[in-house]
Amino acid sequence: MKQISALLSLLLLMSGGNLFAKTILVKSLPALQTAIDHAKPGDVIMVADGVYTTTANITIRNSGTASQPITIIAQKTGAAEVTGAGGFVIEGPSAYIVIQGFTFTHASDKAVTQAGTRFCRWTRNVFQTTGEGNYLSLLGSDHQVDYNTFRHKNALGKFIGIRGEGNQIAERLWIHHNYFFDFKPQKGNGAEALQFGLSGYSLSASHSLLEYNLFEQCAGENELISVKASFVTVRYNTIRDCKAQFTLRHGNHCEVYGNYFTLTPGLRIFGDDHIIHSNYFENCKPAINIGNGGAEVADGADLRSHDRPDRILIVFNTLVNNEENITRTERPNGIGSTFITIAYNIIQGGGEAVSIKGPLYVGPVWKGNIIFNTRGAGQLPDSAYIQADPLLVKDAAGVYHLQKGSPAIGIAKDNYRGITRDRDGQLRKAPLDAGADQFSEQPVKVRMLYPKDVGCDAQ
Repeated sequence: MKQISALLSLLLLMSGGNLFAKTILVKSLPALQTAIDHAKPGDVIMVADGVYTTTANITIRNSGTASQPITIIAQKTGAAEVTGAGGFVIEGPSAYIVIQGFTFTHASDKAVTQAGTRFCRWTRNVFQTTGEGNYLSLLGSDHQVDYNTFRHKNALGKFIGIRGEGNQIAERLWIHHNYFFDFKPQKGNGAEALQFGLSGYSLSASHSLLEYNLFEQCAGENELISVKASFVTVRYNTIRDCKAQFTLRHGNHCEVYGNYFTLTPGLRIFGDDHIIHSNYFENCKPAINIGNGGAEVADGADLRSHDRPDRILIVFNTLVNNEENITRTERPNGIGSTFITIAYNIIQGGGEAVSIKGPLYVGPVWKGNIIFNTRGAGQLPDSAYIQADPLLVKDAAGVYHLQKGSPAIGIAKDNYRGITRDRDGQLRKAPLDAGADQFSEQPVKVRMLYPKDVGCDAQ
């Protein structure tokens, strides 16, 4: 008897705590809803191939555990299509739910993780929902959205819209390896590919990570990615051929690094204490746009205003053949920007290196930049740059890297605490090199992304 008890205990331990977890194959929406309602931690609900037309939402009010999530999965990736009036709505306080492998063509605004949800995952799905609204909405915290394809949107709304609860933005989200493709231009506001928050959430900290995503041919409105929250890290994404701009619109203390921008209006910056480093810009107009503030939130201005950029680090970026490089544009009654550091960037080709328009460019820090074959230095002071060939050469993918003997190597003597990786994912060791690429003979860990690298079919 003791041996049987010990064996049962061992099997229970090996199974992650649920000896009775099971796989349930369902072939209808009523059967799917019943299986969800009665699922236990570790259960796998498998949906047979076919088209499922909803008349209402498929609601999830259940929880798995960290080691035993409840998984709702298409039997074959992409072969179970959910269409009609409703989609999966994960209600609070549900947790540890995985939704995997579906094609969603139902009405927009119906794929939602509500406030109070935790640790849910959307993975390997195709989102192509219909009508105005978001393809996917995230209100809860600790969720993961990975290896999904968001495509073919031609209506107001977002591919992904992130909110929160009360004044607190959703926290600790991990959004990675997704493919955002083909967002047609819309008339009106509210058509970002990804909107991270709203002005009311902007002073709350998210501590979320947006990485290794690819955006192509997205032009819903003037903003492509709109961050309206604080403490968001955006790294190692590729933005290619998008007629919309990545904007730090509201919020503070965001870090943007290791991203590739090509054939796009680049990056626009409002708010305070952001760090912009190790990014690559080619054939953009502009590459980097420093906002000309409309008001100062720290002094009590409305959170919806264009908050004056203060104490921004723009360092170790590489800009190649951009029609406009680093700019700040006019604004009626603009109040400018303060204490902007522009240091150790490489600017090669294209328009003048720096074009600052409008009033009050207070307390700038300029140093160690390298410019070559631009249409002049612009507002870059003589002491802030050297004019020299940085010896950039194209790799097999057509991306410029430093080569041995470049004057950029070892030029930076300053210690920028926290800047530890370059565009290639390689370690930055002092003395640091100018530009996004720290010269190294070590293997490249991060590259410009292509469709094969992301989305539901990526290996």
